[in-house]
Amino acid sequence: MARHTAAQASASKYTKANGYRRSSKNPWGSPIVYLLSLILVLICIVPVLYIILGGFRSNSQITTDPAGLPHPWIFANYEAVIHSDIFWGELVNSLIVGILTMVGVVVLALMASFVIARYHIRYAAAMYALFSAGLMFPMTVGITPLYLLIRNLGLSNSLAGLILPQIAFGLPQAVIILVPFLQSIPNELEEAAMLDGCSRLGFFWRMVIPLSMPGVATVGILTFVGSWNGYMLPLFVLSDSSKYTLPLGVQMFSSEHSVDTAQVLAFTSLAMLPALIFFTIFQKKIVGGLTGAVKG
Repeated sequence: MARHTAAQASASKYTKANGYRRSSKNPWGSPIVYLLSLILVLICIVPVLYIILGGFRSNSQITTDPAGLPHPWIFANYEAVIHSDIFWGELVNSLIVGILTMVGVVVLALMASFVIARYHIRYAAAMYALFSAGLMFPMTVGITPLYLLIRNLGLSNSLAGLILPQIAFGLPQAVIILVPFLQSIPNELEEAAMLDGCSRLGFFWRMVIPLSMPGVATVGILTFVGSWNGYMLPLFVLSDSSKYTLPLGVQMFSSEHSVDTAQVLAFTSLAMLPALIFFTIFQKKIVGGLTGAVKG
């Protein structure tokens, strides 16, 4: 009886102590974590806001008070860029390159990932390792031989000379994201499809693609944004101003209008706005796709 009473007293003390620890714990997390998160958010947002707000200012306002707010607000800078044929031509070029690069990467990465993940071949692991090694080979390292290859193929000063290399350099990341998705599809599902008379190609179209859509969306979004922001390759490949993409157009516009800082900021903010909106809308799909890839 004494032992039972002592056990109850000990359990009571443990419960009280444990309850005290639970009640004293901050349910909202550590303030230090929130402070660091706020600092990181400000580091990312403040430069973007400065560029956008700078387009609503005059050059005299920027010179007098570089960190101030527009007073008065000037819309002429954005109106001049919007009514410019150069901006819309470069926007169309960026859309063509971004969309075709995204489609090429998604299609080729899905096919390669399906073979690596679902086919029991001897060199599947070596193929996956080869794609992984492609992440360690940035475009800037091989830009000179890549340009020579593009020129020898007759693709210099053309949008195709941008699309094909970007597809090649986008495949490693896409394959690494998609392979875990395809590996997580149960083998029993494939066996059931085969019993129903479905071929491997039919299983790929009817089952694999719908089940891997989170990964496909993630790959497509990352590829499009990366192509939209690409600068190094267009700088080497394109020489005709009518074929410039927006990142290259921003650099050329800033060189031509170096004294008009406000209009340069307006052009820059409009150039980065489509990718920023696109990324903001689909950021949940990116997080969900990467989470699924890690779980797989």
